[in-house]
Amino acid sequence: MARILAIDYGGKRTGLAVTDPLQIISTGLTTIGSKELISFLKSYFARETVELIVIGLPKNWDESDTHGTPLVLAAIKKLEKEFPEMPIKTVDERYTSKMAKDAMIEMGMKKKDRRIKGNVDEIAATIMLQEYMQSKGI
Repeated sequence: MARILAIDYGGKRTGLAVTDPLQIISTGLTTIGSKELISFLKSYFARETVELIVIGLPKNWDESDTHGTPLVLAAIKKLEKEFPEMPIKTVDERYTSKMAKDAMIEMGMKKKDRRIKGNVDEIAATIMLQEYMQSKGI
């Protein structure tokens, strides 16, 4: 089998998470600058087999777009252009950052480490991926 990669895309930073090759566990991969996403993925896809990208689509309570929605939609277009054979699915990313912050507290992460926004992005991507896997019965 191949991995599934999750993207928590932001204006400055992007959190990434992946499954293991058997798609049993999701783990944080890294946080990178958003401008580096395509080059990072080219390198990663050369080393690892990925069968699907899931990307968080920010929406408000009423399903209207947030300030981040156009950024994510533009990122999806870039991904589709650079990786035309790669399927891309959007997932609801509401509350993932809050859940990530709560998870860091539960894990006993020190306050100074919780302030590193890249940690939140990577954990949020992991949560999105885990929720996607659960919704598909993986």
